[in-house]
Amino acid sequence: MDTQAIKAGSLHRHHCHCVRDSAARTKQKLLLTILHYIQKGIMRTQLACLLLLSATVLSQDVSSRYKKFIVQHIKGQMSATRCDHEIRSRDITKTNSNECKETNTFIQASTNLVKTICGRAGEPYGEMTKSLQPFSIVVCTLKNQQARHPHCQYRGQARTRRIAIKCEQGFPVHFERDIIHFEN
Repeated sequence: MDTQAIKAGSLHRHHCHCVRDSAARTKQKLLLTILHYIQKGIMRTQLACLLLLSATVLSQDVSSRYKKFIVQHIKGQMSATRCDHEIRSRDITKTNSNECKETNTFIQASTNLVKTICGRAGEPYGEMTKSLQPFSIVVCTLKNQQARHPHCQYRGQARTRRIAIKCEQGFPVHFERDIIHFEN
């Protein structure tokens, strides 16, 4: 065989080897790209599941806070003389203790009426929501400062005031205060 033919054969083998390497690299890149997108898809699915789980937990948290709000602050037929009884029977204390709560306010309305403050019947008030209309409320103030639950004694006072509450996902979850004067 002549040298030219040998060089040509060698060149041909080298060229084929390069083409095979190039094709292998292309396939490898394609596989890596597919794996990347599969992984992103899985991560998106995992993220979506995590977000859904978080929303469920958050909804449960809001639901339990709303229920606690109702127990602590809603009493349609409340009177100023019933503070001791209502606070004792509802086990209202300072959070995570058996200490008597300094003040507790009962709103004399239905849960649905109070809930509307978080929508069309309220307006922004800092980080809270303020009722557009006044409510009848009973403010129960602790008389015996050193007492522990269930021996708390309260003095009740009936008032008519606008109220400020914290709303989460359209539900009242915290009573902030009553508003004595109308603010713009």
